[in-house]
Amino acid sequence: MAKKVSKNQRTNRGAGQEAKQMAKIIVASKKQNGQFEFRSRMVLADAVQDELKAAKAA
Repeated sequence: MAKKVSKNQRTNRGAGQEAKQMAKIIVASKKQNGQFEFRSRMVLADAVQDELKAAKAA
């Protein structure tokens, strides 16, 4: 017997597209009252070093 094929199955999603390489950056900074503040951003993998430099300067 043959297997039943789902009509909702999509096997070739995004075949012609190039995937974006993303990275999540989390920067911790200490507040005046001693608590920590965490900031997060999603950036392209090529721009990670630039974003880290900017986050440290801020």
